[in-house]
Amino acid sequence: MKIALMARNPKLYSHRRLIEAAEQRGHTIDVVNTLQCYMNIASRRPEIYYNGESLKGYDAVIPRIGASVTFYGLAVLRQFEMMGVYPLNESVAIGRSRDKLRSMQLLARDGIGLPVTAFAHDAKQAGEVVSLAGGAPVVIKLLEGTQGIGVVLADTERSAKSVIEAFRGANVNILAQEFIKEAGGTDIRVIVVGGKAIAAMKRTGAEGEFRSNLHRGGSAKLIKISPEERSTAVRAAKSMGLSVCGVDMLRANHGAVVMEVNSSPGLEGVEIATGLDVAGKIIEHLEKNAKPGNTKTKGKG
Repeated sequence: MKIALMARNPKLYSHRRLIEAAEQRGHTIDVVNTLQCYMNIASRRPEIYYNGESLKGYDAVIPRIGASVTFYGLAVLRQFEMMGVYPLNESVAIGRSRDKLRSMQLLARDGIGLPVTAFAHDAKQAGEVVSLAGGAPVVIKLLEGTQGIGVVLADTERSAKSVIEAFRGANVNILAQEFIKEAGGTDIRVIVVGGKAIAAMKRTGAEGEFRSNLHRGGSAKLIKISPEERSTAVRAAKSMGLSVCGVDMLRANHGAVVMEVNSSPGLEGVEIATGLDVAGKIIEHLEKNAKPGNTKTKGKG
């Protein structure tokens, strides 16, 4: 196969591992800087250009689109789809997962366990929003935040209202979610590939930190997940329409609740914690599914 890897930094661990895994299995893989692509949106002849040349002959594309370039990255990926190139994750599915509010609504529609979540436009409704989310302490999240940035734990109702009013005063959209105290600053990330949960790790936040993101000093270790947690992860991936993703969950008293579905999960933490070849599983999925035009959307939606 000839594979395009949409990535801005080929030196990142995840990208190096995907390149290694593809080459070990006899494939050709080219790193394409997403922001340096430009497109000819012509009737019946969609094209993508890179370094002055037309990108042609690819069997599959692996989109590793950073959150800060989601809009342009999805435009490039849609162009690949319209050219009949098989995407590891489709543009519509990535768009769903990147929109925290939309993803929560879709997961709720499909009956997947979630923390109680509230959303409002008017800062005057801050008190009602906190109450809907179960009262203080409450977690307040920026809709555009990533890697734990823009996530605040408000200990009291007064501080929660102040944070919400401040964010809304700056015209920033936020969600308020119940604080799952029993999780104890830990969460579970499950990697789903092709409808199967292939790896799981438990992430623990740094001392005094309620966020467990590895980028924020958290640590990870191998964990055995329950059948319910496995099922929840697979259903969450299906709800988003993602072939490959990381599903972040908390262990609440009433069962597993999904915090987020990540369409470009990092591979370093989970491969080191589990010793599994996750990158190889991803390339194996492409081998089984990458056929010309084998996309659900074909650039639509």
